[in-house]
Amino acid sequence: MTQQQQQRRNFLQQTAGAAAATGLLSLWPRAFAQGPNETAGRAMGQLSIAEMSRRLAAGTLSSSQLVEEALAAIQNPAGEGARTFIRVHADTARATAARLDAERKSGRPAASPIAGIPISLKDLFDEAGITTLGGSMVLAGQPPATRDALVVERLRRAGAIIIGRTNTVEFAYTGLGVNPHYGTPKNVYDRATGRIPGGSTSGGAISVTDGMAAGAIGTDTGGSLRIPSALNGLVGFKPTQRRIPLDGVMPLSTSFDSAGPMAWTVEDCALLDAVLAAELQRPLRVLPLRGLRFAVPKTFFQDDLSPPVAAAFASALAKLSAAGATVTELPMTEFAKAPTINPRGMITAAEAFTWHRDFIKTGAAKYDPRVLARIKTGETITAPDYLQLQALRRQFIRSINTAAVGYDAMLMPTTPDIAPPIAEVLKDDDTYYRINGRMLRNPSVVNLFDGCALSVPCHDAGTAPVGLMVASIGNTDHRLLAVGAAVEAVVTPRRALSS
Repeated sequence: MTQQQQQRRNFLQQTAGAAAATGLLSLWPRAFAQGPNETAGRAMGQLSIAEMSRRLAAGTLSSSQLVEEALAAIQNPAGEGARTFIRVHADTARATAARLDAERKSGRPAASPIAGIPISLKDLFDEAGITTLGGSMVLAGQPPATRDALVVERLRRAGAIIIGRTNTVEFAYTGLGVNPHYGTPKNVYDRATGRIPGGSTSGGAISVTDGMAAGAIGTDTGGSLRIPSALNGLVGFKPTQRRIPLDGVMPLSTSFDSAGPMAWTVEDCALLDAVLAAELQRPLRVLPLRGLRFAVPKTFFQDDLSPPVAAAFASALAKLSAAGATVTELPMTEFAKAPTINPRGMITAAEAFTWHRDFIKTGAAKYDPRVLARIKTGETITAPDYLQLQALRRQFIRSINTAAVGYDAMLMPTTPDIAPPIAEVLKDDDTYYRINGRMLRNPSVVNLFDGCALSVPCHDAGTAPVGLMVASIGNTDHRLLAVGAAVEAVVTPRRALSS
């Protein structure tokens, strides 16, 4: 462990130490036992953001209590806090919680349904006075941000308590969640083995599963919200790219980057999404499943699924059909062109290299070698090649928009595999890149056609998490959330929801 990593671990322990001493009964969710062979469930009372909001309004719960529980979870020496957070805002979180509690007691209405609730922030979003590191050592010593990212401003105005900055794959450039600089937080499932959390919003996912935050804000360039959600039994929402502003967010690929939430439920993601998009809060409309039409593409997305994913996907489709939805498998051969739109991630690499080239000149040795290798592939991409791929992408978007007409959403597995062990992923470069490619394969297509998508859990309770992707074309976000909530009600394993 480097001196910087040890100092960070000590900081996390010191700032959360007071919370650990409170001995509060946990209100936070645990979806899985720590290992597949342990007593199933050990499900600790789970409160969604929506339920927390109701209890805060009723005065049966305080923001200070939520903050202390979050800090205690971060501090837990048996937990993943030191690998999940790069920075913890203990003092400001406590101060904000105390202020909001006092305002509630005085009768002042809450700014939004998420007011007073701890939320984690991926280490790509600027906060005034803090250097955004992007999960890297490369930017250490760079000037701090002079202002908050626009979405951070919106979160603060809505009363969200930003509990800290979460770990990410370095510069958000893989779907596995591995970070050699700050550690790799372990998946909530089968922790004894130590499985990947999924990436790149790795810390965001574990902050929610382990009760360190009620929801997480991250980014999604090729699945970086949906992959960790799928692998950890959460809901992740990738909105249409331009709905959420990226001002003050460290870029990976300007063509594909989007920002969004992950949480326990579709409703929670909708609450967070409304804040990020600066929209009026309104109750989530849950559509009846009977009469909804789902297209299930047979091309591309179902190729070479692992047995657990194939079984969970088939079971989810059967449940939706039994509930009255029309589920139709279609060739949708348009998707066969997906690998040719961004081959070997060429568009992503070209845009990433443009941002990184000066840092690479002076600090290449500080990069994760596997991330650096992916970025440097963009150095050789010519302008004509880049422009031709962008033209192909525009044609692809038009073809998918046409193919999806008449359907309420498309359904596909979020990832073709469950989370593999960290040790397997790190075995060698070939294995690393092969598994990374498989994790990104399905979700990245939605970024290619500029759509919006949810990943909702569809596995049996107590088994390895599997995500069902509910996807639609661009600018249909509100309806997709309504459809996704209906899907979730049928396919997602029930946890011990406190009511």
